[in-house]
Amino acid sequence: MGPPTAPTLSTGRVGFDPFLLAPVVFLVLWSSGFICIKIGLAYADPLTFLALRYALVLAFLAPAIAFWRPRRPRGREWRDLCVVGLLIQFGYFAGCYLSEEFGLSAGGLALITSLQPILVALLAPRVTGGAVGSRHWLGLGLALGLVGTVVVIVSRAGVAQVTAAGLFWAGLALAGMTAGTLYEKRTGPAHHPLSAITVQYAVGFAVTLAFAVALEPMRVRWTAPLLGALGYLVFANSLVAVSLLLAMIRRGAVARVSALFFLVPPAAAVIAWLLTGEGIPPFAWLGMALAAGGVALIARPTRPTGAPTGAPTGGMSAGKAGGSS
Repeated sequence: MGPPTAPTLSTGRVGFDPFLLAPVVFLVLWSSGFICIKIGLAYADPLTFLALRYALVLAFLAPAIAFWRPRRPRGREWRDLCVVGLLIQFGYFAGCYLSEEFGLSAGGLALITSLQPILVALLAPRVTGGAVGSRHWLGLGLALGLVGTVVVIVSRAGVAQVTAAGLFWAGLALAGMTAGTLYEKRTGPAHHPLSAITVQYAVGFAVTLAFAVALEPMRVRWTAPLLGALGYLVFANSLVAVSLLLAMIRRGAVARVSALFFLVPPAAAVIAWLLTGEGIPPFAWLGMALAAGGVALIARPTRPTGAPTGAPTGGMSAGKAGGSS
């Protein structure tokens, strides 16, 4: 026999997946949106402001559609995209705008909508087939501790305004985002992202504009703060953050993606601190640490009992977890 052959080592490198940064980028962009909404509502009626936002988004998407010519939706895909657009682009965003218009603070709105992961975790096993194991529930418990912490902070700061109308619209926003998230995960095939968001924003624009014309005087005062808030909401929230949210839903377990919303209230507090100098009590930092720990536990893959090492893990079945935008 000849001398033993040295084992061949693979020289291939595992490339860095830029999508790993998607949760961080989404969190920053989404959280700062609550502050921009409050700024814009000082100069425009809520549904009119939202309709302006959607009109500008569609104006930027139109040439992109003409240049790249993405695959158009087919058959039932039109219906599914319209339903998601109605639930998220109108149900969620109109609810957010109206809740702040009717006296709910940006912090209070962020707290209420951050409860979405609880609803998703409870409903996902029945609606999408996703499982929420014991570790997931531990993470949810830690994140719930965050909610109580931030409630204390907001109460002490005197900004947790509460009105019946504000709570109603915030509840509608919470329901819209929850339903849209579950529907997207259950029915959303691999739509081209450009086609998907264009259809959804077109639906949101049409419905929002109709209600604005019917219910509002459509007051707008064109000021620098309004233009700044509108520009940020168009580019950062509508074009980037929403696309990241839909892509993350398709690539990961829906309960894990939704857990990011637990971090929205503290992230909004940090952004307000950086931009306006609003102080954060020491106890708030503990709440943020609990939230980060809860999300980390929820995001950690779980291995079924008895599964061999290296077996695929995760809360979603293969059929439901697959696909990316």
